[in-house]
Amino acid sequence: MRVLAALSGGVDSAVAAARAVDAGHEVVGVHMALSRTPAAERTGSRGCCSIEDASDARRAADVLGIPFYVWDLSDTFEQTVVADFLAEYAAGRTPNPCVRCNEHVKFATLLDRALALGFDAVCTGHYARLRHDDGRVSLHRAVCSPKDQSYVLAVSGPQRLAHAMFPLGDVPTKDEVRAEAAARGLRVAAKPDSYDICFVADGDTGGFLRGRLGAQPGDVVDRDGTVLGSHDGAYAFTVGQRRGLHLGRPAADGRPRYVLGIEPVSNTVVVGPAEALEVDAVGARDVVWFDDVVDGTVCRAQVRAHGQAVRVRMDLRDGLTAVIEDGERLRGVAAGQSLVLYDGDRVLAQATIESTAPAVTGTAVPDAVVPGAAGTVRATVGAPDGVVRR
Repeated sequence: MRVLAALSGGVDSAVAAARAVDAGHEVVGVHMALSRTPAAERTGSRGCCSIEDASDARRAADVLGIPFYVWDLSDTFEQTVVADFLAEYAAGRTPNPCVRCNEHVKFATLLDRALALGFDAVCTGHYARLRHDDGRVSLHRAVCSPKDQSYVLAVSGPQRLAHAMFPLGDVPTKDEVRAEAAARGLRVAAKPDSYDICFVADGDTGGFLRGRLGAQPGDVVDRDGTVLGSHDGAYAFTVGQRRGLHLGRPAADGRPRYVLGIEPVSNTVVVGPAEALEVDAVGARDVVWFDDVVDGTVCRAQVRAHGQAVRVRMDLRDGLTAVIEDGERLRGVAAGQSLVLYDGDRVLAQATIESTAPAVTGTAVPDAVVPGAAGTVRATVGAPDGVVRR
């Protein structure tokens, strides 16, 4: 096969490309330039898309003996991933930029270009496994569970992932990947992983949002509407947050408070006790189906990239609602996050969280403050027929 290997400049993508070469594929390397300020230095192990990363990717291609190109996708990245990031925070939701990057850049723009140029597949260093059975593609967790990335890949859906290759899906540990890179003479063998948000290289997400959205002072209130403090922008908060609340008065019981909800219209942040964060149902929209399921299907749900999956029952009577079972609980679930449903290690579906239902009676944030927080709101989506609804 003709394979386009996405080389980020890190160790994972380099070893993935090397394995594609070893498998006998005709491999071409490409580095996606996603930053509009590529001259920026990489800060420690944060960030990506710097000049250093592009150089590391080129050197890896040289070692592997494959052609190498740099594609400037910075406009696409800015218009999709960064724009979505800003819009979601401004709307009081919590986005996952890695999910959007996979959806709009790696397995949309990059893949479309690759197919148009006659490539059969795009190879990346993601930790996940794909299986092809009877013309259908299924996505599974990686063998290396701490590095598993099926959660952020699920949004791409089976049709696009049918043209993907993840050579690292069966690797048991990241140490083995680094050892293999060193044995192949790849200089990135000991390069630190990037983490946090790649386009916020200094890790100051609040500062990035203030720089793009400006200061927007407002109140921090409790569930009764009593003003406890102030903020410079509700967009800088997310459900479940504890630190950085800057409250003017402590809770009467002395316990810490957490962000329970964000109302962008009134620019209000609502805080309360930890137990008010627990939910027993999650409503979602924009469902991406990997398999045919029926109402009442029991599976496991994950709402964070490396969060614990809980047992849920699917309610498909009016959209998709994951009802948590067996007394398990999810805490601090924010609208805008990704919901991924699993049967064992196999992905059943992915969707964007729209609402939650509180687990404890009387702990809900009033509807007037945070719409939808007092109960599950089921967003209308199509039947589970495998078609991505947008």
